[in-house]
Order: sequence, then structure tokens, then C-alpha cells
Amino acid sequence: MVSECVKIVNPTGLHLRPAGNLCREAMKFKCKVTFSYGANNTANAKSVLSVLGACIKSGDEITLNCDGEDEEEALRAIVSYIKEGLGE
Repeated sequence: MVSECVKIVNPTGLHLRPAGNLCREAMKFKCKVTFSYGANNTANAKSVLSVLGACIKSGDEITLNCDGEDEEEALRAIVSYIKEGLGE
């Protein structure tokens, strides 16, 4: 398993459109993709409802976790996508 802390930079946080974009990016990979936020909370990055339920706002930090055969490639790609603003 690999992980990295990343800050949400898009001004609206993870509302519906960027949440969907994050899920689409995560689903490109075979590994399990989750993120941790707050005190002991975890969300499935491949589930729009799970991402929306996290209520992540602009400026919040999440710890992205990837576990599986393509975990390193997934982590690099998803962290980069988040830093670029999730298509917003």
C-alpha cells in the first residue's frame, strides 16, 4: 500500500462534478483507492456517494491510499489530477 497527503485546491471542494471526476480517474486503476480525512474517516474514491459524503471543502487535506497491483501508478496519477483541480 502506498499513500500521500494532498490538499484539495479547487475552489468548490469535492462537490458533484469534481467528485465524479475523481471517481472516473480512480476507476482507471485495478487497485483499491481510498482516502482518509478528519479523525479516522475513510472514503472509497471509486464511489461518488462515498466521496460526496466526506464533505471535503477547498483547502482540506486528504490522505490518498492505493493498495493493489498498480498502486504506485494510480497514486501518482490521482495525486497529480487532484493538484490540477480535478478537471475544474
